[in-house]
Amino acid sequence: MPSTFSLILRDNRIRIPTVTLVALAFTYASTVPYQSIIGINELGLSNGAYSALVFFSAIVNVTTSLTLGIWSDRLKERRPLVQGLSVAGMLGFGSIAIIHSPAVFIFSTLLLVPMSNSTYSLLFASLRARTNQMERGQGAAITATVRALYSGSWALAPGMIGLALVSSPSMTPAYGTAALASCTCFCLYFFFAPGNGAAGPAPDHVGFLASLKRIFEPYVLSRVIVMSMLFGLQRLNGMLSPLIITHAAGGTVVDVGFMAGLTAFLEMPFMVMWGLAQRRFRTVHVLAFGALIYCVYLSLLGFASARWHIYALLLVNACGVAAILSVPITYLQDLIADRPGLGSSLISLNTFIGVGISAGLFAFGTAITDYSGTAFVGAVAGLASIGALLYLERSKRQARQPA
Repeated sequence: MPSTFSLILRDNRIRIPTVTLVALAFTYASTVPYQSIIGINELGLSNGAYSALVFFSAIVNVTTSLTLGIWSDRLKERRPLVQGLSVAGMLGFGSIAIIHSPAVFIFSTLLLVPMSNSTYSLLFASLRARTNQMERGQGAAITATVRALYSGSWALAPGMIGLALVSSPSMTPAYGTAALASCTCFCLYFFFAPGNGAAGPAPDHVGFLASLKRIFEPYVLSRVIVMSMLFGLQRLNGMLSPLIITHAAGGTVVDVGFMAGLTAFLEMPFMVMWGLAQRRFRTVHVLAFGALIYCVYLSLLGFASARWHIYALLLVNACGVAAILSVPITYLQDLIADRPGLGSSLISLNTFIGVGISAGLFAFGTAITDYSGTAFVGAVAGLASIGALLYLERSKRQARQPA
């Protein structure tokens, strides 16, 4: 059986979306770490205004992803949509880099940048349209490997940008890098992706509302919420670990950056491992086991009281988070397997709900305990999510059994 990497390299309908996702990762990784610094410190936005901007930007992103996901299933080619979103990225990121204005920053961050970010789910829809023609385990392994390559850009870009701009009076040139990455995405699909949309003929035209209604079916929505609860654990750790490192563990911001980069780097082999595991085991069982590892990590994080404790948890962290970030892509796409665009748009919906859940867990945990105690709250929530996931899948299997 050909290896996963050889399959990616040989098939143009997999290779081009994969390379485009690697380039797209640079748009996120070049800007997300510095967005609040630019908005609040450099352009003078208040904390409340910036929070509102992030919230409404997330709404635009999930709305765009759902709309284009449904629309893409009615098209034979996703190529024009990817090109259009890449242009939005070039304009949005480029205008922030060139024009140092609060108005431009707000407009681009609110509209153009989240539109560009919708490319993520659209590219995974293109991959799913191709892997739908493959054996299930093989397709899951390809998806996990592609997600691992995406993480590779996250491991490289922030450090490279930070070193390049260490003496710069402004961090806005980072958005110039993101604009170039968007231009790369556009060129990849313009020059190298003829016929790289949905493989085969387009499906029957189903109305927009009829497609949207499928998301709110109890079967789909309940599972999206459970996936969001698991994703929320990763976002909760993103808020907690820097605070625990610099408070309970006595570390510095250097340790925070170092840990983030190492974790992103180590996620890659673990994502490949989880993808291979899906060739032999059910996706839900692989995800439950990986999430359980992450719950163990959060529990141990709550006990951390020295810097070496944090570093000792590095492999456990990377192993667990790799499952939470990569395996749900296949799981969510499987919920609406006959419509790759709509199924892949659930990734953005999952992210949106997960961010809200993580904020709620953080607020609840810090209201009743300290940062370390909030890690225990996250672990308990994670165990509850795993239980809910296994219960839903067990109920589904029982429902399918003949009376």
